[in-house]
Amino acid sequence: MKIAIAGAGGRMGRTLVRMITEGGHGTVSGGLEHPDSPALGQDLGTLAGIGELGVAASADRDAIFAEADVVIDFTLAEATSLNALAAAEAGTAFVVGTTGMNPEQQARIDEAAKTVAVMQAGNMSLGVNLLVQVTKQVAGALGLDWDVEVVESHHRWKVDAPSGTALMLGKAAAEARGQDHDAVAVGGRYGITGERKKGEIGYAALRGGNVVGEHSVVFATDNERVTLGHIASDRSIFAAGAIRAALWVADKPAGIYDMIDVLGLKSDG
Repeated sequence: MKIAIAGAGGRMGRTLVRMITEGGHGTVSGGLEHPDSPALGQDLGTLAGIGELGVAASADRDAIFAEADVVIDFTLAEATSLNALAAAEAGTAFVVGTTGMNPEQQARIDEAAKTVAVMQAGNMSLGVNLLVQVTKQVAGALGLDWDVEVVESHHRWKVDAPSGTALMLGKAAAEARGQDHDAVAVGGRYGITGERKKGEIGYAALRGGNVVGEHSVVFATDNERVTLGHIASDRSIFAAGAIRAALWVADKPAGIYDMIDVLGLKSDG
């Protein structure tokens, strides 16, 4: 299978190139970078520290998508949304790990999914997706009498908050409680905010150092709390999930899928 990487010169891109090559999961057919990137023209294997692969980072979006069976994208929201249009044009399956989409950007991805298979997830790790499922179960069982707070920590370079994973968790809780997530979400508190309203789902985002990713969901009521959590210590877990998703989605019909589909965890219950 021919797999291309959007953002091939970044931290996640280099990890993906290395793991695809060393794991025998397929062939790295191309690497997309923006026109001003210092990685442009460099060999992807050299960038990943595994020796030359004979494939250079390129800014030619159309050529990259035309050559690949599937493209994995961990870049920035605007670039990813444009890449989705290129995927649809080329008929290439698309794996989206980018977070922080605004409605217009998400609409482009949704439109592409009418033509090609798109796997989109705020987090690719197995552990996190299990946490999402457990969060849904616990929130449904406890109901609105328990307050829900989502706390996440990431490295200083992360550009969006709350994280895509935090939003996955909050939305899972809202769905289980029969709530409109956007109507009850509170994205940070500062100053005189007044008392907490019943049914709110609060978010707190911490940024600093090189933290890969930590997430907790706190359920609190009078005299007791339940805390569910996940800690990522190496970004390779996200790369491994993305590669698994790429292998899974490459031959799927047009539509939008998530990691619950990939992992076979979806149920009607």
